[in-house]
Amino acid sequence: MNKIAIFVDVQNIYYTTKHIFGKHFNYMKFWQEVSQLGVVHSAFAYAIDRGDSKQYQFQQILKNIGFEVKLKPFIQRSDGSAKGDWDVGITIDVMEEANHVDMIILLSGDGDFDRLLTHVMQKHKVETRVYGVNKLTAQSLIKSADTFREIDQTLLIN
Repeated sequence: MNKIAIFVDVQNIYYTTKHIFGKHFNYMKFWQEVSQLGVVHSAFAYAIDRGDSKQYQFQQILKNIGFEVKLKPFIQRSDGSAKGDWDVGITIDVMEEANHVDMIILLSGDGDFDRLLTHVMQKHKVETRVYGVNKLTAQSLIKSADTFREIDQTLLIN
């Protein structure tokens, strides 16, 4: 049975599903779907901590499903822009986990991860899957994965 590692770019999934569908991603349905592919060895959800009670409830739901939630503080710059990027953290964790699993599943549409998936496929011989909103997922990321699973109505909260 496949051992699976899951990596969720929470902000990316939140904003892309909200923008295209006006709905939230259903992490429980996702977990059930992935569990049919093998055993979840590790699951990480990367989010920004704004100190908000609704956000805390959401993070608790993720933990109850089985995710380890990794938080970074929300940083508001003096020019009004915000910072809260998890790309390096996700990359490090994917490379660390690739030795221990048969499959890497990444939930993100960020094209910056295309080289990462190519690297772990070649070096560690793991299968890679990307879950993303089709219209907002970089083509380079889709092409770099063994499988692209489009986030559609079946993975959204109604």
